[in-house]
Parts: sequence; C-alpha cells; structure tokens
Amino acid sequence: MAEKSVSQVFPRRDADGRVISLVELVAAALLGTLVGLAALALIDGIFALIGLGSFGRASGWLALILPALLFFDDLRAWRGYGVRILVALVGTGLAIGIGLIAAALVSALPPMVSGAVGAAVAALVYSPVWFVGIRWLTGHRIEMGSQ
Repeated sequence: MAEKSVSQVFPRRDADGRVISLVELVAAALLGTLVGLAALALIDGIFALIGLGSFGRASGWLALILPALLFFDDLRAWRGYGVRILVALVGTGLAIGIGLIAAALVSALPPMVSGAVGAAVAALVYSPVWFVGIRWLTGHRIEMGSQ
C-alpha cells in the first residue's frame, strides 16, 4: 500500500481524512463563505455590467457552496459510521433554520447580503454540531482548539 505524501493542508486532517480541530473547521467554513461571497459578487457584478440584472440581487446563500463541500468531505471521511447521516441531517436542519432566521432579521438588505449573513450563520451553527456530534456519538476524542 502506498503512503500518502505529507502536505500542509487547512484545515488539518488525521490519517482518515477527518478534520482534527473545531477551531480550524469553523475558520475554514467562514473563510470559504467569504471566498464564495467574493466570487458571487464578482459574477453578479459582471452580469450587472453587461445588463443582465442589477448588482446585489443574487442569492447570498450561494456563498455556502465551498463550506458545504468542506462539510461533505468530512462526512465522507467518517464512512463506516452510520450515525454520520443522522448527525449531518440534524446539523443541516439546525444550520438552515437558524441561518434563515438570521437572514430574515436583515431582510431589508439586498439579497446578496442577507443571504450571505444566513450562510455565515449556517456555517457557524453546522460546524460545532457536526464536529462535536459525530465525535460524541462515535466515541472519538474531541479536540476543540488548534495545536
């Protein structure tokens, strides 16, 4: 069996590909949300410049694409544990519900901004629910900080 080459990745992962720190998971999710929002703003700006709409009207929830890929990758790393689906569904329900409430609280802002607020809140809610929940239900050690 070939060994995997050691490379510096963020967030750091264990030998099974699981994120090893809650702080790094939250930071990566928020950073992914910001990068997604910047890309969305760029695309929306280009469309506005060529006359295909007005700037800021795109859904800010699209900023959640990169964090969703991060979470899905960690979900895959826990294969072999059936409880992972339950934890993911509970986390997703909580994250979307609380994110929708946060977006509704700032609904006077353009859809890109209010959706981005909802997406950021959803990422902040899902991260600890997933990280702590999967480790608690599988009996794995929980590392909250970064080392």
